Amino acid sequence: MSFENKVAVVTGGAHGIGKAVADALRADGATVHIIDIKPSGGGWFEGDVSNKETLEKFASEIVAKSGHVDILVNNALPLMKGIDSCSYEEFQYALAVGVTAPFYLTKLLAPHFNEGASVINIASSRDRMSQPQTESYTAAKGGIAALTHALAISLAGRARVNSISPGWIDTSDVGDADGIVSCSTFTGPDASQQPVGRVGNPRDIAEMVLFLCSEKAGFITGENICIDGGMTKLMIYHGEHGWTYEEK
Repeated sequence: MSFENKVAVVTGGAHGIGKAVADALRADGATVHIIDIKPSGGGWFEGDVSNKETLEKFASEIVAKSGHVDILVNNALPLMKGIDSCSYEEFQYALAVGVTAPFYLTKLLAPHFNEGASVINIASSRDRMSQPQTESYTAAKGGIAALTHALAISLAGRARVNSISPGWIDTSDVGDADGIVSCSTFTGPDASQQPVGRVGNPRDIAEMVLFLCSEKAGFITGENICIDGGMTKLMIYHGEHGWTYEEK
């Protein structure tokens, strides 16, 4: 797949999944615009996507520099706190990063989408399953998964819109100059509990982004694709296959 002369935008693109996506797009020829809250040391736009004015400035810079957008990847990571400790303000912040920012940035850039444009929203397998005390993150990821199919209908004929729900992705691995991220070093039960036998790495997600943004995925829109090594398909019952449930 070649993305020569394509313009891509990645939020939260300075590390982890976002960095792997940005590196992969750049390696395939795209011009990539990144926004991240992390202090800029690599030429990205430094800013908090929860802030309306920041998004407006970022969008204006993209249009001024590139004129159009072919690919938008909404990846910035929302806060994860649970019902016992999460304040009203923290919950609102998580939704601002995880749902409002993807909506508003898409709205700002939509008039500048090139023909065949693609929007990819990074959700999470937590949009369908949960651990205790994860309400802010889970609500944000559920919201962006639902936002995806709404946008796919509203933007029909202007852009295809899909989402990806990663499972356990080891973002501690560091990519090389070509954006290739090594496989996770997690072994033992951490790896073997995954039906595929390993923990995921950011490149697993980047590869799906490349596919969904390509003409090969031209008949796919409004979909959510879960990339979790099969974990959400694994039925767990107390006393089977070595699993035990401990009462609180």
